[in-house]
Amino acid sequence: MTLSRPITQAASALRDKFRDVRATSLALAAPLSAEDQCVQSMPDASPTKWHLAHTTWFFETVLLQPHATGYLPFDKRFHYLFNSYYEALGPRHPRPQRGLLTRPSVDEVHAYRRHVDEAVVALLEAGGGDWAAIEPIVTLGLNHEQQHQELLLTDILHALSCNPMLPAYKPASGPALRLAAVPPAMRWIEQRGGLVEVGFGGSEFSFDNETPRHQALVQPHAIADRLVNCGDFAQFIADGGYQRPELWLSDGWAAVQANGWRHPAYWLAPDDPRLGFGLQLQGPSAGWHVFGLHGVRPLEADAPVSQLSFYEAAAYAEWAGARLPTEFEWEAAYDAPGITQMTGHVWQWTRSSYDPYPGFRPMPGIAAEYNGKFMVGQLVLRGGSVATPAGHTRPSYRNFFPPAARWQFSGLRLAKDI
Repeated sequence: MTLSRPITQAASALRDKFRDVRATSLALAAPLSAEDQCVQSMPDASPTKWHLAHTTWFFETVLLQPHATGYLPFDKRFHYLFNSYYEALGPRHPRPQRGLLTRPSVDEVHAYRRHVDEAVVALLEAGGGDWAAIEPIVTLGLNHEQQHQELLLTDILHALSCNPMLPAYKPASGPALRLAAVPPAMRWIEQRGGLVEVGFGGSEFSFDNETPRHQALVQPHAIADRLVNCGDFAQFIADGGYQRPELWLSDGWAAVQANGWRHPAYWLAPDDPRLGFGLQLQGPSAGWHVFGLHGVRPLEADAPVSQLSFYEAAAYAEWAGARLPTEFEWEAAYDAPGITQMTGHVWQWTRSSYDPYPGFRPMPGIAAEYNGKFMVGQLVLRGGSVATPAGHTRPSYRNFFPPAARWQFSGLRLAKDI
């Protein structure tokens, strides 16, 4: 009889983290009905059910099939259905049609997850195999799933925003109190500039687009101590910001005209028929409401403004007599004395295009397609939002989206030259 090796401390810790991350995804989907989990509100978003299946596909395809001896796929058709953009792995179901996948059902997707989870746990507990190859794949898969946990929330919020009833993803525990408070004044933190170290330089996990660590030159500048909030942005709207072409980049003004933008994506004007009532308050933010994960709530003037495109962020900065920081200015200011709201509120648009760092090399193998091939036509966002999983942010983390994207929890911080 052959005895399996005792599980190592490292394998035990990774197994426990695997179980925790996988359980979190199911918990995030739990408030949603089967109908909610199948809907796809636009090509850039994916159904909740697809997120649950795709993250499972990743572990099955990248980890189990190459490294788990004797592993049998749950359903070979899923290889085609739930591939996202990995060209090296063959054809896949078109992204804009993910909402048409009424089959497999949510229950079948859950069964798929259990099948794969049991196999991954067994692989980690077996005590054998090529740990040097297995550990990086599992770690990447967990960070990949955490990214999809955030996308699950942003995508379902967009889907629910398309419903005239504006249902809450998860109702708040109590009613919102609308306070006519004056937001605190923004302060400027001066940065002397020079050569700064940017990029990931630690020994823990990072994505390949955060490396290699290198020096970047920044000019003397000042950066705002806080994020632009809803009260600030309401003043921009009241001053005709969406009707003044001189404030906008050319493509941004074209987007405003083509899409009829007049306010951030999930703001509801006082006369919006979906409200059914209006609140008579004073000031530029009077009567505004905001739709979020807890449903429709009165606008909070001191809450960071969210659901902005890069174009809106840049137009606001122009109106405010400032600019957006570069991603290197943002990272260099991460621990600056007096700076606040760097993570956990909204992703912050920067003025930096999403380009490779000097000496960049993508991850080996299948994961080579993870980030590098998207390094064109996108802008970098820094920080982390209310939807970002705990522990999934760091100063070097580089998020990226095209400039017109506004369904994410994205806002802005100001900078200016000195």
